[in-house]
Amino acid sequence: MQAFEKKRTQVDQQTTERTSRPGFKTTFMAYLLVGLALCAFSARAGETKLYYYQGKDYGSEAIFNPLTVITNGGFGILQISNRSNKFSDVDFRRGYKNVTYNLSHPFKAIEQLGWNNFLSREVIPTSVKFRNAQYYPNYYNHLIGGGFTYRALTDWYRYHQFPQPRIWAFTSWFAYHFLNEVVENNRYSGPNVDPISDFYVFNTAGFILFSFDKVAGFFANTLNMRDWSFMPAIDPWLGSIENNGQNFMTRIKLPYVRNLSLMYHWGTHGMYGLSYHRKRGNTYSLAGGLVVKDLVEIKDDGSGHGVRELTATLVWTAGVFWDRDNSLMSSLILSGTKGYKARLNIYPGVVKLGKFSPGFFLNLRKDNQMVLGLHYMLPVGLGRRVR
Repeated sequence: MQAFEKKRTQVDQQTTERTSRPGFKTTFMAYLLVGLALCAFSARAGETKLYYYQGKDYGSEAIFNPLTVITNGGFGILQISNRSNKFSDVDFRRGYKNVTYNLSHPFKAIEQLGWNNFLSREVIPTSVKFRNAQYYPNYYNHLIGGGFTYRALTDWYRYHQFPQPRIWAFTSWFAYHFLNEVVENNRYSGPNVDPISDFYVFNTAGFILFSFDKVAGFFANTLNMRDWSFMPAIDPWLGSIENNGQNFMTRIKLPYVRNLSLMYHWGTHGMYGLSYHRKRGNTYSLAGGLVVKDLVEIKDDGSGHGVRELTATLVWTAGVFWDRDNSLMSSLILSGTKGYKARLNIYPGVVKLGKFSPGFFLNLRKDNQMVLGLHYMLPVGLGRRVR
């Protein structure tokens, strides 16, 4: 035990020495400044088109705002079974140092892993084996999901009449992605190529892609893409975050079949299903697929590169959904994970208490404990774990 603590102290000292060198964070800060400059340059006076947020006061759109996005996206990894969802168990300090160092010295980490390994596992789909397919969540969650979220945040700031909505959106988008990498890194110290591919390849590509109106319009109108995230809540008694998770939905109508669409719902999972359209914009969907159970470290392949690489183990999941005009009203998701076995979310607009219409959730944990929650008007709701 003493030897382990000594080694850990040495790693912390090495990390501190690395981050204190001249030029630390220069590359990373340059990325942030260039992004803000692009937002200012691309902003056009009189922009009024809103693709993903129109100010609905019901369903999942009613809870969409920058702080909820940062909470759901930044802490999304804590849904995974082998991660604690208590804030005290997240090493923010070490995560910040290690992520920022790797983002400031990207070529050093990539060269240690090997360019071929980096490109084939993180960027270019060359293998269907899941242990070599770290690129999969990069395309869905960072390229498409991240680009969509930037544009949805732009809509939110524009709807609420903020000046320079693209700059505000980029700042919020950057914050949630960076927090996501810090929380995912947690206690690890050393070379880590995951934030490098996420930020410099897929986040950047998604940000640029969804800056074009034709792209945003295609995903909004043809694919009906929307944010169907959970309603995050804090349990102040345990110091934990409950019911968090960033989710997306796309849906396209099937040819020759009236009132039916093919839908895809994803976050830390992927579910395919069918949607049945009814009157007054109401749609009912049933879907099933796979969800991440645990994140595990890939064993060294013998190259001795010493770079951290993670892969996922998967189990079944299924869900039923009710939405109105693409804004999710309620959902029930079941899964075989060791985390939440069942998650029921009822969004604002379903239950009305006089003039108020809060959202509720009821989750069943792996140990059969119930988690109850209330979400209303604030970015984060109140949750309580009960036996």
